[in-house]
Amino acid sequence: MLTVVSDTHGTESHRLRGRTLQAVRDAEMVVHAGDFMTETVLDAFVDESDTFRGVYGNNDDAGIRERLPGARTVEYGGVRFAVTHTRRGGDTALTLFGRERDADAVIFGHSHRPGFDATGPLALLNPGSHAEPRGYGLAHAELEADGDGLSGRLCTPDGDVFETFRIDPR
Repeated sequence: MLTVVSDTHGTESHRLRGRTLQAVRDAEMVVHAGDFMTETVLDAFVDESDTFRGVYGNNDDAGIRERLPGARTVEYGGVRFAVTHTRRGGDTALTLFGRERDADAVIFGHSHRPGFDATGPLALLNPGSHAEPRGYGLAHAELEADGDGLSGRLCTPDGDVFETFRIDPR
């Protein structure tokens, strides 16, 4: 399983709980789309996951920016993801970012609004925030290999699944 989180906004811990914590621990890979805040929080994520990939966000300190890139590409289950915290220009800029990296989908954070959008040329996945919802529900994303692509779901820390989706390689 691939677990995707973002926007922790912590200073002392990963702020994971419930199903989100278990999903991070069980994942083959964890992707964090930025805004840890401090290196202590980044280290807590690394300690909880076997394979961790992250990018820094606009609120991350200098130590995180030295350790993580602002953008990266990861592959899981035959699907290639372009990962960033945000891009000015909204969905169009995110799509261009993904195309530049020859991605099948884009993972991003920043808005704290969980959602999946497959209406454009590239699928866009925002896991929301598992710790700082800012008016949206607490959330993370879980994706599992399913045939030639991935089946995904957006979940709450309490274990409720509120959206399901599918990502296929282009």
